Parts: sequence; C-alpha cells; structure tokens
Amino acid sequence: MTSRCFERKLETMSCDERAALQGDRLRAVVARVYEHVPFYRRRLEQHGIHPDDIRSLSDLSRLPFTTKTDFREEYPFGLFAVPMSRVVRLHASSGTTGKPTVVGYTRRDIDLWARTCARTLACAGGSRNDVVQVAYGYGLFTGGLGMHYGGEKLGATVIPMSGGNTKRQIMLMQDFGTTLLCCTPSYALEIAEVATDMGVDMRKLKLRAGLFGAEPWSARMRQAIEERLGLQAFDIYGLSEVIGPGVSSECDAHCGLHVFEDHFYPEVIDPESGQPLPDGERGELVFTCLTKEALPLLRYRTRDITRLMRAPCPCGRTLVRMERVSGRTDDMLIIRGVNVFPSQIESVLLEIEGTEPHYLIVVDRRENMDELEIQVEVNERVFSDEVRGLEALRQKVASEIFSILGLTAKVTLVEPRSIERSQGKAKRVIDKRVL
Repeated sequence: MTSRCFERKLETMSCDERAALQGDRLRAVVARVYEHVPFYRRRLEQHGIHPDDIRSLSDLSRLPFTTKTDFREEYPFGLFAVPMSRVVRLHASSGTTGKPTVVGYTRRDIDLWARTCARTLACAGGSRNDVVQVAYGYGLFTGGLGMHYGGEKLGATVIPMSGGNTKRQIMLMQDFGTTLLCCTPSYALEIAEVATDMGVDMRKLKLRAGLFGAEPWSARMRQAIEERLGLQAFDIYGLSEVIGPGVSSECDAHCGLHVFEDHFYPEVIDPESGQPLPDGERGELVFTCLTKEALPLLRYRTRDITRLMRAPCPCGRTLVRMERVSGRTDDMLIIRGVNVFPSQIESVLLEIEGTEPHYLIVVDRRENMDELEIQVEVNERVFSDEVRGLEALRQKVASEIFSILGLTAKVTLVEPRSIERSQGKAKRVIDKRVL
C-alpha cells in the first residue's frame, strides 16, 4: 500500500513513463547549458559532442563529468546558466582552498527545492498536522533553509531554530509540541545528552520522527538515536551543488533512500575508471540535474560511495533507491597502503558495549611509518570501573578494529563528554601527516 506522498503521480509513475520524462529533460538541459554556459560549451566541444548527439538516457555516459574543481576554476558564477538578474538566492559550502563552492537559485529553483524537501518530510510521514523543528544551520549552509521551505510547502508548522543553544532546543520541543526534528545525527545525540543532564525524558515528548543527514552515520547510531530520543530515525541525503537537502530520503520501509530522479538523475560509477556500474554494485554517486535553471550540472561527481537498487519498495514509490552512503572517496584514508573509511571504524565501535558513539581518528607519521590512533569515549559505568575492566575493553576494541581493517591501531579510551561536540557536521578525523 502506498504511504503518504507529497507528489503522488511523480513519485509512483511507471518506470517507462519516468524514463521518457527523464530523456526529454536530459535533451533539454544539455541544449540549454551548451547555449548558456561557456564552460559546458567548451567541455562538450572538447569531447566532440553536440547537443543533437544526445537522443536518450543511453547517451548520458557520453557526457563529460563535472567536479568540485570546476567550481573552483569557474568561481564564483561561471557555471550559472542564467544572468544574475534571475538569481534570487546564493548559497555556498566550504571549499578546500579557502574559496567556497557557490550555488545559485532562480525563483523556480527555490520552488523546486521546497517541493523536493516537502517530499522528504512526507517520506517520514510528515503532513500539515506536524510541528517541524529545524536544527540544521541557517545561512549559506543549505540544510536549514531547505528543510524550512519544505516544511512550509508541506503545510506544517515550522520552528526555525537553527543549530546550537541545545537547552533551548529541548525547551521548545516541550513547549511547542515538536513532532519532527531535522538535524545532523551527531547533533541529535548531543540533544539526547543535554536532555539527560536536564532531567528531561525525550521519550515522553511528542517527537515521533527525525530527519538526519549531512554526514554519514551507521545503523547502530540510528539505534542509539531512536532509543535515546524515542523517535523513528530517517536518513536523508543532499548536497548543495545539486540543490541541498531534498535529493533523496528514506521512507518508513527503511530499505534505502528514494532518489527524486525526475529532477536528479543518478548514476554509480567506478571511481577509478569513471565507467558506469550496473545496479547493485557499489561505487561513486554521480548526479545530472534535469530541471534546475540557475545551476544545471551534468554528471556531477559527488565522491559519495553507495549503490542503486530498483527492486519494488513496500511504500509504493517507484523511484530508484540508493543505499545509505558508506563513505566518500575523498574522505578515504590510506594508512600503510590500506583504504580506510571513518564509517568502518564507527560501525565497529557501535557494536561494542560500553563505548559511546563519539570518537576521533588521529593519523600521524613517525619515522616514515603511519600511525593510527582511535580515541573513543566510554560510558559512565565503564569509566568508573576498575582499571582491569578498562584494559579489557581497550583490547577488545583494538582486536575488532584489526579484524575489520587488518591494521593495528592505538586505542585510547577517554572519559565521557571529553571529545568535542558539534552542532553541525561532526569532525571525526585529524590527519597530521605531511603527505
């Protein structure tokens, strides 16, 4: 039976109907960027491609990729497909060289964004009867305003709280009857900790669902959030270059995130060769923006690692699903020749009783040898235990890390609340090496 949809016709249309729509939109967007974006005209001509060569979705793989480097080289507005007189909003994400990645929106883009974020909230069962507390940051970061406009488009009551001021967050949840919480998963755990300090049982509030994104998180972290906050946790996905939040979302079947592929066409490629991979194989996620006006990207490499799944979903949506992001190609650490993702380490820690879902990975190099240290918080009960018990726990963590990674790591158990908390994306890695 189909669950609540915001745009039922578009979310449940047949695969053939959607493919025809996507093909039409692909041809139109390629023609538009060729005409209006000098960068894309040059890039397509370098690859010997004219818009007339793109006749269907099967031709998509002929198009060149767009990367974050292109944003830097065309900074600030070189990738825009409309004049600035039509751009009504600018957002930006932090850049690796000091310059931010700039994205622009026309009025129609803002409406599109609101509708896809309304779809996201509806995937979590949201409706006009909900009170949505947005604890993502507002400002140049896309998270806060994206979910804010999505909530209003849905007809819900929106509390534009932004991140931080955690005690007040909890007070407003109590006083305003918040039913849906939007924030990063690491901040959700921070809310739970502060609530405990305040003597507030979050499970007695009206909270029933949380929409968590902006950073990778594990199934065990989901379990911890649900137990501590007394809600159902939903994974959501987005990135500012594509639109912000509102690219894909879990439904209550929790078997992958539905990609709103009528607007953002997904591919998964081999990150080394760039060749498309078949459904079910894990690789790098790539998006083509089919309907955006200001910033319509062709084959944008996200660096996120996932796979696509097209088996029917119990919720009734026919949209393709992506697996929870397991890491990023550019977050990957190479330690003594071994590829390591922070999410692998997190999954180990959350399986071990006595540890908390707060950790820090420190990589250094001494005498030409990489050293891996993992600092992990223990809970109050374990911390007050005798030294022998702590040493047994430390050895267990080190053993489990070795069994998963094949690497020996220095494990340091630290007292509760000693690792710095984040109100946005959690900082998990410190790499001190000069590479």
